[in-house]
Amino acid sequence: MGITAPLSLLDYETYGGWQGLRRALALSPDAIVQEVLDSGLRGRGGAAFPAGIKWRTVAQASAAQKYIVCNADEGDSGTYSDRMTLEGDPFMLIEGMLIAGLAVAATKGYIYIRSEYPHAIASLVKAIALARHAGFLGPNVCGSGKAFELEVRKAAGAYVCGEETAMLESIEGRRGIVRAKPPLPALQGLFSQPTVINNVITLASVPLILAQGSSFYRDYGMGRSRGTLPFQLGGNIRHGGLVEKAFGLTLRELLYDFGGGSRSGRPIKTVQVGGPLGAYVPESQWDLPMDYEAYTAIGAALGHGGIVVHDDSADMAQLARYAMEFCALESCGKCTPCRIGSTRGVEVIDRIIRDQHRSQQLVLLQDLCDTMVHGSLCAMGSMTPMPVLSALKHYPADFGIAPPRPQAA
Repeated sequence: MGITAPLSLLDYETYGGWQGLRRALALSPDAIVQEVLDSGLRGRGGAAFPAGIKWRTVAQASAAQKYIVCNADEGDSGTYSDRMTLEGDPFMLIEGMLIAGLAVAATKGYIYIRSEYPHAIASLVKAIALARHAGFLGPNVCGSGKAFELEVRKAAGAYVCGEETAMLESIEGRRGIVRAKPPLPALQGLFSQPTVINNVITLASVPLILAQGSSFYRDYGMGRSRGTLPFQLGGNIRHGGLVEKAFGLTLRELLYDFGGGSRSGRPIKTVQVGGPLGAYVPESQWDLPMDYEAYTAIGAALGHGGIVVHDDSADMAQLARYAMEFCALESCGKCTPCRIGSTRGVEVIDRIIRDQHRSQQLVLLQDLCDTMVHGSLCAMGSMTPMPVLSALKHYPADFGIAPPRPQAA
């Protein structure tokens, strides 16, 4: 990316393009799935579910038609790796979806892309047309006798359609409302058929895995977090941008070695990791390795790799309020904990800020967050409490809560 002309098939091939696809065409579907399993690749959209397990489930399902769906509805604050890929190296995504189709016997793919990305949409549409003309898409992929076709579907601006089942509803032409699970989309997904759903970065990682072998990819990272993640620096940071590194570096390294500290020159107070539903991470936790399990253990999430920086002028009570307000605006409305809980959350935080029965309201807020976490149908409602509770835990003074007195000796 940044080296090749994005829409040049010659450039793409010169720098290793289509090697993964050609190797996949020589392998059995089971062998392709096994390569992805062995690589340790996990979903880069935020859930971090092992991609190979999802592919294997779809591959083993019995159906006349199967689908590959790419979730390019990149709506998290401070994230842009999907957009950069779609605009800067679209053939990488196309190749990844082709390999996924061969692995699970799917002949049709859809790319669901947010309407706010007009340049990415235009780039992708042209890339698909070029790939089709060159024989990489269509009824006879690279002369293999196997078919695969791609179609772009433009989203309508709803954040909740980043949730996979709401996205499926939208692609099918209905309002984007979350489906209850089970059935899982891997078994009854798009048009009720078995469907692989991965995000852009997940699918774009597949060509390298097939070209270089699973061990090459697996040798990056740490623990169960294998490979690399494009960390996206944004907010109050001197050098914003995308930094692709293996899992295991620290937030402090990202903030200062790559980001150069805050843009304002003031001390960094907090960092929201993982989008608008991600936790606020205080300085005491900046030396933890960037790893899915390490962040889960502290009540945080790496999510899609978005990192938004705030300096010491940030009001954490107002940021917590914004999380609830955002959920209230973007909720699909299907489940009560998300639809009503977020609205009540705004009201409760407002009362805490105004010091109206603060102690009782703090108890109520904790109870409300617990209900949202355990009662919501999808991550929209269950993750909204994450920024709220982390702000409350690490920055109580911003909510008017006095720090605990030191114990007498």
